[in-house]
Amino acid sequence: MYSVQTGLEAMTRSALIWPVVLICLWASSTSADEIARSLVVTATAYNSLPEQTDDEPHLAAWGDLITPGMKVIAVSRDLIPEGLDRHASVTIEGLPGVYLVLDKMHERWKKRIDIYMGHDLAAARAWGKRKVEINW
Repeated sequence: MYSVQTGLEAMTRSALIWPVVLICLWASSTSADEIARSLVVTATAYNSLPEQTDDEPHLAAWGDLITPGMKVIAVSRDLIPEGLDRHASVTIEGLPGVYLVLDKMHERWKKRIDIYMGHDLAAARAWGKRKVEINW
């Protein structure tokens, strides 16, 4: 049998469909910057020592103060437009936890990160130079 919808029933069905449509539109508008990214980079380590930086070794390039114990990295400037901008959260293959981008490297470096190791020069030297996958 054929049944005729009342105005109220049609409005109720329409009201249930719109949230689904809006969620689909929102999901399809997610920008590339919001999608998790990964990249293999060269990773070195650095310390808060005047001989490695300048006369203010705890002052990062964006003006943030960094202190031993913080999980911080510096990024080569070519990675900044890729989404590794100031305050980006990064995981590093082989290291526990999440690191924060608070420093940037000299323009000469490409596809590179520098892992902050406070005052522990021995740890930085032991890390050396490695290829690692990072995720952000």
